[in-house]
Amino acid sequence: MKLTILCDNNTMIDQYYLGEPALSFYIEEGDQRLLFDTGYSDVFLRNAASLQIDLTQPMDIVLSHGHNDHTRGLQWLKEKHLLANKRIIAHPDTFNQKIMASLDIGSPLSVQELKASSSLILSKTPIKLNASITYLGEIPQHFSFEPRMPIGMTWHDHKLVPDLLLDDSALVHQSSKGIFIITGCSHSGICNIIETAKQLSSESRILGVIGGFHLFDVDERLAQTIDYLKSNQIDLLAPCHCVSFHAKAEISKSMRLIEVGSGASLEII
Repeated sequence: MKLTILCDNNTMIDQYYLGEPALSFYIEEGDQRLLFDTGYSDVFLRNAASLQIDLTQPMDIVLSHGHNDHTRGLQWLKEKHLLANKRIIAHPDTFNQKIMASLDIGSPLSVQELKASSSLILSKTPIKLNASITYLGEIPQHFSFEPRMPIGMTWHDHKLVPDLLLDDSALVHQSSKGIFIITGCSHSGICNIIETAKQLSSESRILGVIGGFHLFDVDERLAQTIDYLKSNQIDLLAPCHCVSFHAKAEISKSMRLIEVGSGASLEII
């Protein structure tokens, strides 16, 4: 499996690609292609063009959750008529309106608009996308130090309620050597996500984790997260997007981190 970062907050030295506070990964395995999140603007499309990655071909688009720094790029795909040959996989709550401080922070496209222009699959349960990659669906809570914390409000059952981001999910890639986990923002907790992937795959060997971990403060939660990550002896750890410098620095005291950014790619065996 090859994973290329089409969009991230970070850009890499001597690699002249665009960055924005958002996320989009392009995944290749054999003749199969997958787009994980679409960033906030057309940055992922512009970087894909610079990298000579063809996003016009049929592929799955998996959305980690409904926030607009992961879904707003959908409107550029729609405007360029690139959704017709795409299958979109997401949690049923992904396209519910999301509001924070009176601002709409959700997807620019509704379920109705997406159904009219693509093949839309909404699922709380895991979906096997191909022989080795699985969408995890709704993430259960395994650890008390990672409770779901509301971010803004969302419309649910015709009323406005605190948004616990039940739509937050991730991917797991499984090979004969172990599993590799790909996250968007980890609002459901990075350790909860890893544990879900381990249980679903019946595999304890973790080759690596890449994506947003949603960790900002050096606090007890981070300490327990580090203990969990250390206990799993993860070979490749690449926190990006929504992880603060201070959190990365604290994690790096205990284990080796890989720096990534727009244009970077990883080969996972």
